[in-house]
Amino acid sequence: MRLQYPVVACALVLAAQSALAANIVEEWSQVKAPPAPILTGVTVKAADTALLLLDIEEATCNPTARPRCVEAVPGIATFLARAREAHLPVFYSNTRNGTRETMLKPVAPRDDEPIVKASVNKFFGTQLDELLKAKGIKTVIVCGTTAAGAVLHTATAAAQYGYRIIQPVDCMPAASQYEEQASLWSLINGPATRPVLTPTALPAIRIE
Repeated sequence: MRLQYPVVACALVLAAQSALAANIVEEWSQVKAPPAPILTGVTVKAADTALLLLDIEEATCNPTARPRCVEAVPGIATFLARAREAHLPVFYSNTRNGTRETMLKPVAPRDDEPIVKASVNKFFGTQLDELLKAKGIKTVIVCGTTAAGAVLHTATAAAQYGYRIIQPVDCMPAASQYEEQASLWSLINGPATRPVLTPTALPAIRIE
């Protein structure tokens, strides 16, 4: 009889897990979106802040795949011009098949602006952390496409590497508004990013 107790307990656990899984799917349409985050103005120092522009290239930011990314590019380009004028360092990434030439022209890198190549986490398997630390960077402003890819995973990694994160909501586009909302919620509430992340908008960032 003793041998039956583990089997019964295991069956109960599996039944509970199955019920929970069913509830998640069945209740999906009942989920209410949380309140929109409060965006704050923020001042950064050009001497210890970097702008990360992630995967804003032809294959990932185009009218067919992500029209919302295309819509975000003019605002990113305007902020990029401000960043360069203030001598704030800019770092880029591209996808596996991307090159310097495939970056969208309004936000294309200069010859002296580094590019790393990686999947969703731009710190993984690259020299991004070393490049940032060599410049004395303590804060990163994260922009890119897509929100649930490069932005979410690179910002989370940045927090784990000890950086403060400035997250403009107008430069993390995706294929849908839901993806943008879910990614931003995860960044604001994630255990790694929550203590070090400030949600804001590009025009609300002041550079000293």
